[in-house]
Amino acid sequence: MLSRLTRPQFLAVCGLPVVALLATAVFAPLPFSVAQPGLTADVLGKNQGDEVITVSGAPTHDTSGQLRMTTIEATGPDASIHLGDVLSSWFDTDRAVMPRDAVYPSGDDVSEIEEYNQEQMKESQDSATAAALRYLRMDEDDVDVQLRLEDVGGPSAGLLFSLGIVDKLGAGDLTGGRVVAGTGTITDGGRVGPVGGVPLKTQAARRDGATVFLVPKAECSDARAELPEGLRLIPVTTLKDAVDSLEALDSGKGDVPAC
Repeated sequence: MLSRLTRPQFLAVCGLPVVALLATAVFAPLPFSVAQPGLTADVLGKNQGDEVITVSGAPTHDTSGQLRMTTIEATGPDASIHLGDVLSSWFDTDRAVMPRDAVYPSGDDVSEIEEYNQEQMKESQDSATAAALRYLRMDEDDVDVQLRLEDVGGPSAGLLFSLGIVDKLGAGDLTGGRVVAGTGTITDGGRVGPVGGVPLKTQAARRDGATVFLVPKAECSDARAELPEGLRLIPVTTLKDAVDSLEALDSGKGDVPAC
């Protein structure tokens, strides 16, 4: 014969599945990565003892200031991220929770992801060189540009690589002595594309002394969301946009766009 449950017993029985679900949510790994501001590197200077940009086949000139490419640092693709990690990072302005697929290619193991990121970096360097030499109207067959940047993968340094090449080979001084940072992919034709993680990259830039940040125009709103004090945003859609804006900023003549 079945006995009737008291109200406390009934609630206890019904609550067990809920408790089990909550426990699973707390301890189960989630498909996220936790990211924070990463390193920055001056493409006009040295990285790990080597010049980032070396040029042969054409005269170069000394540059002032810095052009700093920016990165984010994310938990590894095989890291276990739990609900507690997500909740603690959600309210921390120095960290961001991002879908793992937005940071790493889906379905690949660690070695494949590292190989993919290095391929992306190599393609970005080739495109950056082509875009810069095309902008300067120089023959790629006569000018040899070598780019070296250790421990960084992906395509997001393309814009800064191009600007560094233009600064070394062009007639003017793009930075005007400033510390300029930025991010953005670039095509052979000089089109600048979005990259993600911009709020964290602006923090890294300001931490390392930048006062100007070049951002893909499509990511202006993201960049403004948590913009560090003292950092000026300049939106760009092409390499020419970026060069023109920096020249106008240095000369004080002409309009400098803002997000």
